[in-house]
Amino acid sequence: MDVIVGFFNGLSSLGVSVVMPVVLTIIGVCFGAGLGKSLKAGLTVGIGFIGLNLVINQLMGTDLASAVSAMVERFGLALSVMDVGWPAASAIAMGSVVGTIIIPLGLLVNVLMLLTNTTQTADVDIWNYWHFAFTGALVAVVTNNVGLGIAAAIVNEVIVLVIGDLTAPLVEESLGLPGVSIPHGFAGAYAPIAFAVDWVLDRVPVIKDINIDVRGLQKQFGVFGDPVMLGSIIGLIIGVLAGYGFLPTTNADGTTTQSFLYIAVAMGAVMVLIPRMAALLMEGLLPISDAASAFIQKHFASRGKIYIGLDSAVGTGHPVTLTLALILVPVAVFLAFVLPGNKVVPLADLACIPYMFVLITPIVHENGFRGLIVGIIVLAVGFYIATDLSPLITTAAANVNFDMGGAAAISSICDGANPLSWLIVRVGTLGTFAGLIVLGAAVIALAVWNRARILREASELHESAAKARSNA
Repeated sequence: MDVIVGFFNGLSSLGVSVVMPVVLTIIGVCFGAGLGKSLKAGLTVGIGFIGLNLVINQLMGTDLASAVSAMVERFGLALSVMDVGWPAASAIAMGSVVGTIIIPLGLLVNVLMLLTNTTQTADVDIWNYWHFAFTGALVAVVTNNVGLGIAAAIVNEVIVLVIGDLTAPLVEESLGLPGVSIPHGFAGAYAPIAFAVDWVLDRVPVIKDINIDVRGLQKQFGVFGDPVMLGSIIGLIIGVLAGYGFLPTTNADGTTTQSFLYIAVAMGAVMVLIPRMAALLMEGLLPISDAASAFIQKHFASRGKIYIGLDSAVGTGHPVTLTLALILVPVAVFLAFVLPGNKVVPLADLACIPYMFVLITPIVHENGFRGLIVGIIVLAVGFYIATDLSPLITTAAANVNFDMGGAAAISSICDGANPLSWLIVRVGTLGTFAGLIVLGAAVIALAVWNRARILREASELHESAAKARSNA
């Protein structure tokens, strides 16, 4: 067992840009795509991830976060909990006892669900299993019971796999990715909220008819509606509010404060480069997806659709997702300081807002107005969740000797504000075992319901195929 855990931990430590090419190459060969074609597809995906991470980490995680930090300091806004970002949250998760076994355990759960027809998603995005480990680590902190933490991680995974199944047709429609689902622990957590808000708005007179077509606005406003211009304008506003000057300045400690013009250009670059990198991801994924579909249709005709589960990064380049994410950066900062009771200052994880919208955008059918409403709701609720979970995250960080950089309390806008993680932690820790028993029963019922849906869908597909053959 130690050898297996050590192997998967070593594989995970290579990072997503190495792990995904290896995994996708193996999958492509198994599905009959050929070694050369599979290797090229895997490397293309890896290159896309490297490019995407460079853009997001530098332009949003460093440049934008620095501007927001300067804005916070300039206006004298003080909050006590530091947003340390998803890299810190993942380090805390994978450094925990739950994190050491989450990859082999997560794969085992996924295989069992595929064999029992309780999911359609083969989740190859093993790096992002850390989201499940994060939830499990927090439950282990509250209960002082690693076994309950592991159970919580499994509950999280099952729910996210079902969400991936349910949203896969919408992902195909919106992103043009057939045979792909997004069982991502962060993006998937907002899907139920988006479905609920969309359902409510459909029943509100007048409001139900409001549809802000982001692509249409871009055409209507000409050059000023272009994504580059929109990103640059938002960046310019943020740079000015941060107090940046026309020229960069050198501070007493030797660091450089950028010009507001640089922030403007950097945010314009975000709107151009992220879609380009996302396009690389899709280019690499399509041959694997096509091979998987052909293989399943040939060898598992009775099964219906099977999806390859991928990182939410594949959807970050959508114009609606990017536009809403940039608009909500200053909104997030504003909300953080006007919401009574919030203690979290958003910094490092502002770069995660595009990932938050990857499933929201397809669910609201690319309606910018509804996406904005959902975004404001999840951010507002998220700040309270991040505040509530902060003591647990701080304790979990101390348990793995994570360097908090002098901060007294830490949290994260990514998984620290994750509504699904919060629900599992707070409900799952009621009583000694009662909470997790209730959650476990609910998750089993969800899996059984999903199995019935999958079998019904498979039956309909086969009937349709049979009719097509008889009419041919």
